[in-house]
Amino acid sequence: MKNIIAGARWAVYIPLFLIPFLPLYVANDLFFPFITGKGFAFRILVEFAACAYVVLALAEPKYRPRFSWTFVLYTAFVAWMFIADAFAVNPHKAFWSNFERMEGWVTLIHVFLFFVVTSGVISVDKLWRSWWLTFISASGLLGAYCLLQLSGAIAIHQGGVRVDGTFGNAAYLAAYLLFALAVTLWQAIASRGWLRYLLFALGALQVVLIFFTATRGAILGLVGAAAVGTLLWGFETGGRTRKMALVAFIGVVVLAGGFYLARDTSFVKSEPTLARISSIGPSDLTVRTTLWKMALEGVAKRPITGWGQEGYNYIFNEFYEPSLYAQEPWFDRAHNVFFDWLVAGGIPALLLFLATLASALYALYRGGATREERILLVAALVAYGIQGVVVFDNLFTYVPLAAILATAHAISSRPYKRLEALPAISEMNAQVAAPIAAVVAVALIWVINVPNIAAASELVKAISISSTDITPNVVLFQQALGEHTYARQEIREQLIMFTSTIASAQQQASPALTQLLSFSITEMGKEIALQPKDARLRLEYSLGYRIGGDYQDALAQIAIARELSPKKQTILLEEGFDYWQTNQFAKARDSFMQAYQLDTSFPQLAAYAAAGDIAAGDLAGGKQLLMDKLGTTTVDNEALILAYYQAKDYNDLILALEEQVRDQNGAVNAHFRLAAAYMAGGRPVDARLEIQKAVAQHPEAAAQAADFLKNIGQ
Repeated sequence: MKNIIAGARWAVYIPLFLIPFLPLYVANDLFFPFITGKGFAFRILVEFAACAYVVLALAEPKYRPRFSWTFVLYTAFVAWMFIADAFAVNPHKAFWSNFERMEGWVTLIHVFLFFVVTSGVISVDKLWRSWWLTFISASGLLGAYCLLQLSGAIAIHQGGVRVDGTFGNAAYLAAYLLFALAVTLWQAIASRGWLRYLLFALGALQVVLIFFTATRGAILGLVGAAAVGTLLWGFETGGRTRKMALVAFIGVVVLAGGFYLARDTSFVKSEPTLARISSIGPSDLTVRTTLWKMALEGVAKRPITGWGQEGYNYIFNEFYEPSLYAQEPWFDRAHNVFFDWLVAGGIPALLLFLATLASALYALYRGGATREERILLVAALVAYGIQGVVVFDNLFTYVPLAAILATAHAISSRPYKRLEALPAISEMNAQVAAPIAAVVAVALIWVINVPNIAAASELVKAISISSTDITPNVVLFQQALGEHTYARQEIREQLIMFTSTIASAQQQASPALTQLLSFSITEMGKEIALQPKDARLRLEYSLGYRIGGDYQDALAQIAIARELSPKKQTILLEEGFDYWQTNQFAKARDSFMQAYQLDTSFPQLAAYAAAGDIAAGDLAGGKQLLMDKLGTTTVDNEALILAYYQAKDYNDLILALEEQVRDQNGAVNAHFRLAAAYMAGGRPVDARLEIQKAVAQHPEAAAQAADFLKNIGQ
């Protein structure tokens, strides 16, 4: 029996002590490599640990779950989200999510199981300090990686100056570092000798790295946590220590206030990170507040069960605000942790989530936590809450948050007497339970993870174009869809995008392209049948039809998309393009004008409206609209360029293309388009000079330039 218990214990320890190192893992051979690799590895480790924990709890009563309000409320929250996801607009996606996010209820239950196992084993065996030091060690390795990014030895994956580590997202890194910093300082205070100084040094590095993520919400969270932490320290201590804490609090306030007052100085504005941080203010939250307003409108429609996890995109479609036109085209989050749970599970979900956090705060102060433990963990929760106002969760905010909840549960829990009184299983039964648990673990890993890992790998290969023969790519798409993966929507969307890329490259139909197009439309049709209320999918479906020249069916899908999202300008613009392609210029003008009138503050929409007028034969009206709204008729806008060409207004066409050459920093294709416009406008000398400029800037285009000059007889 002792061997079985020892084996089960180690089968729990190993996965739990590997989890802190997952932030370092990037699965480059999987789709969304910064997300999927961590997500699949976490699920596999938790599944293995949970099955071993069941054997351990059956064999040894002390490991069985214990009562605390944190445990009860967290359990109720997860159970409610199961109900909410079952009633979601798209239950399948609510439960399983996709590759891009790797969330859904499947992740929620895995994080909860992580909480149960850690609170049941790490707490009982008094290994929390070891686990947190392991967590800190992993954060130290990540810090070293970030230093290499800052030095230029390793590229920042997002580009620019915002360090993102192995998360591929600066905001994700910053949120993780807030937790890591609080725990590092806690363990530094609790340590002695060289370890204390090493941990304080690591804490200083973490502060620097949070700064270089330039994540404004996280920096506000850091300032707020520092203020709360120093105040609490002052209240809980006396004498000199209290004075030092209050001085530190005043220092935090003065530093934050001084930076705010200096936000418009040349020194601040000249440093990219400082400049970004200094832009924190109400005006910077305009997009966020719009998303929150839409979220509240959605919750008012479904206040009890919400829209399910991954349901915000339906709110985004139905309650879309035209002022978001210049932002990313599709938001799938409210960019606020609290609004996201309100959307996902309605009012009960938000209340249970807040109650769980409140119970943990209460437990830290009413339980047996040391002073440094409760103050630093409370500070971590404060930082999490502040930064959560403007961002959404990810796996490595879930994991440290669950670990803090487990810590709070452990110090305030008491046994379930009936559960603890149940007899331990016999050695014979334990010998049977252990292999059964192993089989269950393998089955869970196989069913939940293996097909999806295979699909994520096949998808990466499928979208890679290595030759003119696309047959291998099609086979890989077929294999990915044949895995019965939960991410079929992403695969089908990528299939449509791949088809569009191939069609643009080939310029003319081929048997292979025809087969690919038929395959793409068929698969997207299957997805539409599963998700008929998704405006984004309807728009992508219309793209498939447009590639094949079937504008009637493309317009039919766009009409449905308009019903689902009546105020989204992008849909109206796509409708206008399709009408244009079928020579229905009056209808194209109407679509463009409707898009413009939804919010007349966007110059590009004014250009589309003017292009619609010109295409419909009203050249003077279109140019007058441009002058009234933009003060010029020279605008780099593809629809307007096409309209000028169609109207044979070569003077304005040339001016617009000259603007495009400047906007694109002399891109070779921009030069060639301008040269063609010069020729159409009767200016062959200028056309030849433009080609010469193109070759001077892009010597690799010499052969293309020679063909161009030959074709125009120059």
